[in-house]
Amino acid sequence: MDESKHNLSNSDSMIMKTYKESQKKTLNIKEMPNDQKPREKIETYGSTSLSDLELVAILIGSGTPRIGVYEVARKVLDVLDQAPMDNELGIADFTEIKGIGLAKAAVISAALEIGRRRMPQRRKQIIFPKDVFPLIRHYGNRNQEHFLTISLNGAHEVVTIQVVSIGLVNHTLVHPREVFADPLRQRATAVIVAHNHPSGNLNPSPDDINVTLRLKKAGDLLGIKVLDHLIFSEDNFRSMLEENELT
Repeated sequence: MDESKHNLSNSDSMIMKTYKESQKKTLNIKEMPNDQKPREKIETYGSTSLSDLELVAILIGSGTPRIGVYEVARKVLDVLDQAPMDNELGIADFTEIKGIGLAKAAVISAALEIGRRRMPQRRKQIIFPKDVFPLIRHYGNRNQEHFLTISLNGAHEVVTIQVVSIGLVNHTLVHPREVFADPLRQRATAVIVAHNHPSGNLNPSPDDINVTLRLKKAGDLLGIKVLDHLIFSEDNFRSMLEENELT
């Protein structure tokens, strides 16, 4: 294993290309090359080839004369990222966004609901750090750091994945109170924490290590074991457990 990150196999690399996010979208969709337009991409390569931003852009269809569709889509993603996964967002949560009226809010809400209904009932069991990465890698292309808590039951099956904070990882933004609030309510027995590094550098910062050790101590007191801390990008991840950085 590479000292700082996991290199994917050829077959995995082919899969990962479908999740790759292009540079920050600033062009109007009409100004983009055809092969970069989200609808054309989904027709040619399938839905897995699109980033979260592009998927939301397809749902809302257009922006306003002053606000481009990607800017509106980013604001929708912000709402989704900051909402608890078990909380059903309502129409009003989306209509507060400039560029989102009742019709577009209804489309977003309908898409979320059909996704919930079609999700497989069997929960994903986590055995190795690599089992976590496919569940969170779509956060790897975010422009800000997203700190996540993956709650596990006694069989190490995923109960929920929660965005705890958005911004630089430090002891101020990532507090045990927020990290363990949902796991306690869900009667989780263990958690895995993770956050993305927009720079692509997977080496932990001093704050990353300090926050991890603080959470580990808090988890021990609460009876919820912190199994690992993954630092990830859109392509790779680093497990602090595998790198012996949890002690």
